[in-house]
Amino acid sequence: MRIVRANLRTSKILPLSFEFSLSVLRTSSSLISSNLYVCLSKNFSVLTTPSYNSLLSLHLRNGRIDEARSLFNKISSPGVSLYTMMIAGYAEKGRLDDALILFDEMPVKDLISWNSMLKGCLNCGDLSMAWNMFDKMPERNVVSWTTIIDGLLEFGRVEIAERLFWEMPTRDVAAWNSMIHGYFSNGRVEDAFELFEKMPLRNVISWTSMIGGLGQNGKSFEALLIFQKMLTSFVKPTPSTLACVLTVCANMCALFLGVQIHGLIVKTGYCFDEYISASLITFYANCKLIENASDIFNDNLRRNVVVWTALLTGYGLNCKHENALQVFKGMMRICVIPNQSSLTSALNSCCGLEAVDRGREVHTVAHKLGLENDIFVSNSLVVMYTKCGYIYDGVAVFTRMSIKNVVSWNSIIVGCAQHGFGMWALTLFAQMIRARVDADEITLVGLLSACSHSGMLTKGRCFFKHFGENLCIEMTDEHYASMVDLLGRCGRLEEAEALILNMPIKANYMVWLALLSSSTKHYNVDVAERAAKCLLDQQPNCSAAYILLSNLYASTGKWNEVSRVRKKMKDDGILKQPGSSWITIKGVRHDFLSGDRSHPLSRKIYQKLEWLGGKLKELGYVPDPKFSLHDVETEQKEEMLSYHSERLAIGFGLISTVEGSTITVMKNLRVCGDCHNAIKLIAKVVGREIVVRDSSRFHHFHSGTCSCGDYW
Repeated sequence: MRIVRANLRTSKILPLSFEFSLSVLRTSSSLISSNLYVCLSKNFSVLTTPSYNSLLSLHLRNGRIDEARSLFNKISSPGVSLYTMMIAGYAEKGRLDDALILFDEMPVKDLISWNSMLKGCLNCGDLSMAWNMFDKMPERNVVSWTTIIDGLLEFGRVEIAERLFWEMPTRDVAAWNSMIHGYFSNGRVEDAFELFEKMPLRNVISWTSMIGGLGQNGKSFEALLIFQKMLTSFVKPTPSTLACVLTVCANMCALFLGVQIHGLIVKTGYCFDEYISASLITFYANCKLIENASDIFNDNLRRNVVVWTALLTGYGLNCKHENALQVFKGMMRICVIPNQSSLTSALNSCCGLEAVDRGREVHTVAHKLGLENDIFVSNSLVVMYTKCGYIYDGVAVFTRMSIKNVVSWNSIIVGCAQHGFGMWALTLFAQMIRARVDADEITLVGLLSACSHSGMLTKGRCFFKHFGENLCIEMTDEHYASMVDLLGRCGRLEEAEALILNMPIKANYMVWLALLSSSTKHYNVDVAERAAKCLLDQQPNCSAAYILLSNLYASTGKWNEVSRVRKKMKDDGILKQPGSSWITIKGVRHDFLSGDRSHPLSRKIYQKLEWLGGKLKELGYVPDPKFSLHDVETEQKEEMLSYHSERLAIGFGLISTVEGSTITVMKNLRVCGDCHNAIKLIAKVVGREIVVRDSSRFHHFHSGTCSCGDYW
């Protein structure tokens, strides 16, 4: 068969071989559409088998499975290779039924086609069908055995995979490597190490699998020993090996060793490999040398999504969230399509900045890319919305999730607890149990927190006992601190103190701080002093202990004790953390201190608060002077209360946002009782929802009420 080209000047026919034309089209397939390719092929009266192979391959590479099938149907007697190509294409698209039908239609099946169908079943997640396929195979080679073993290991069927591995007639190095990788994937570190020692022959993949597997299972030091042994065995590391070693160094924050590996990378010429660059960026970011990570990024001219994501995540790890979002914006600007890791890191930075507007922008990107329902992205969205004060949006994202894991359930349960929706948290836990998702230690923290913020003492006790006795959850300081907090909020201070004294582990400062905080809430000086003493024995410079004790003395009128505590703080150089509040509007954060007049709009803010003060008095509001923790006259106390930092932030929000919109304010300390009463009335006066997050929880103020029910 020949393609002819007419030269109009010489009227000569210049022959071009079909194979040459086909090769030109193949090499430029990224520029020439397959439609043109097929159109050209229609001009030929005969197509050879290699031609069909190329056309089918082009369609399949571009994901046009239906066009490929249409072309396949036009072939009178397709060979085994064409059948196999179509079967693999269907499997890659997740169309297992179509692949099986075509496989059954094959007049002749060779070993390659059987192996292809076996792998297709596993790729589509049908282990049962793959097992039946393996059982029916008329003959098997090492690829067949390795493929089914890989599948069994991926589905956690380690024992069956082990049995098949030792039944294999012959085992090549790839089979040994596959088994080692499977052991690590299922957390069987000792078995992987034992198998590695038994290997009759190892290649660089064997060593790399050991290094990567040990690192992923928290055995970083052992991974470095394997790498050292690899070098002494004169096995040359590949870029994948060095990337794994860098990851191990990053996990250990082993700066000196990582720098040495960096030098080895430069010597071997791998420094411009994209995955090596990503690993170097992650390594330096983990070691808190984000400038070095940025230099690596800037020196790499070939940046794929992995390199961009490494820098984005690195900035987030170093709490440089604004820089992280700028990196994400840069990715989008030059059309680097973000993956699930990019979106998750960007959402985490939005959460760190408490910038829900920017979080919504990332959410929109995820939706457009079809990654909104990815479990990692969805989990990050739930956390972002709940931590930024938008619990209803977080619940909406959770409800739409088609697949939920334990992280998903924990995220929404903890989120509901933080917002004081205790019954929601308990209802979700019941749904979690019905979905047969195993609860863990984080679930218990969320449930205890939910009970604590809602005053559900009996249910909290039941959860604490059930998880410890029936689910065999190992109780940690965090669990005991949550239980002490629950008891303390309910006024059971003696029971809380007894629980601490009978703990099977020594109570840390978090547990004693929970008791001290509860004692302050209930004005119990004796318990507070004992808790403060035990706390300060462990953390002598804990400013929170001194402040809570000082505030308790002040609220009970013991001003001499207040002076003594403050003098002690001054003598020991312990600084009081000032109470501050902030509000983010149009991506800009505005911070306020109590009585602050440094903001450019201070005059308007104070005018707004004075107007509100008049409206509150009309509703019967009277400032409660006991919440002013200073030994001054009553009028001064009232004035100081009127300009607490959270009220200034709310005033700024009222003059800077449209009527009817929700105002969300963050505060670093616990909101005082007087401000809590005032904000309920402010929300009623202005007809808006006001959300305030303090150091303990979220408060949703609306129409003169708060979501906490005045219990916090």
